[in-house]
Amino acid sequence: MQITFLGTSSGVPTRARNVSSVALRLPQRAELWLFDCGEGTQHQILRSDLKVSQLSRIFITHMHGDHIFGLMGLLASCGLAGNVDRVDIYGPAGLNEYLQACSRYSHTHFSYPVKVHAVRPGVVYEDEEFSVICGQLNHRVTAYGYRIVEKDRVGRFDVEKAKELEIPPGRIYGQLKRGETVTLNDGRIINGSDLCGPTEIGRKIAYCTDTVFCDGAVELAQDADVLIHEATFAHQDSDMAFQRLHSTTTMAAQTALAASTHRLIMTHFSPRYAPGNTIELKDLLLEARAIFPNTDMAHDFMTYEVPRRRKSEKLKVVSAEKKY
Repeated sequence: MQITFLGTSSGVPTRARNVSSVALRLPQRAELWLFDCGEGTQHQILRSDLKVSQLSRIFITHMHGDHIFGLMGLLASCGLAGNVDRVDIYGPAGLNEYLQACSRYSHTHFSYPVKVHAVRPGVVYEDEEFSVICGQLNHRVTAYGYRIVEKDRVGRFDVEKAKELEIPPGRIYGQLKRGETVTLNDGRIINGSDLCGPTEIGRKIAYCTDTVFCDGAVELAQDADVLIHEATFAHQDSDMAFQRLHSTTTMAAQTALAASTHRLIMTHFSPRYAPGNTIELKDLLLEARAIFPNTDMAHDFMTYEVPRRRKSEKLKVVSAEKKY
């Protein structure tokens, strides 16, 4: 599971940062999922190593322009290129009407199936490998965060040990790989878990933007391997953050701390903290790390490979006093 940040600015693009979009690449199934699709996202994809032909799902948090203005252009380009099989889009009520209006007035018709799913809190997508949970955030309009959960997998099957035990290959190997208990023809009872390595714990990613600090974000981020959280404002500008229902760096860090998250990656930064200003982005990073040390600051085209954890591994939680 590889995360690529395609846009890390809030509200408007800058020379160095485009508006919101995050890509999740699932190489084991040759799929690409997008979370938000701000204006210019398709250009960002072209400038990256991602393959738009693998695009299969798009998850939208809310209907503000810096999160959806790139959606219609991306879908139209995919249709003209003819290299996308189907796209499922998940988002708030009104998203389908928005796309229908764009299609009607621009006379755009897709050459591939596009299905829009109106989401509500709970599971919005699930298959044999993944589930995606939606949760309510606290913003000026209806806004949702998403939690992507990879299901646990049985550890690596030890073929050499099975041969040493003279277990005949075939259907039995499949049963043992799944951790089942099998009775052999000679009467021996073999527990499949004894032949498999440690269970591979499914990875968890939380994506929370736009929102002020809220319980919904903490719930989505619980025990996550990585939390992607907006940090529009510096702590000094917390009054503005509460007025606009956006997060400060300290709110993002407190969310990660309260949720026992393993790593926090902040995004969605206000252009007001450009180099040369009184407060710069480097100062925002220091603020967050004072509360949650395992914090990084995203930039456009930054990639992050989500690591696996073994069953015996636990997350390290750093205690810190609440500072806002």
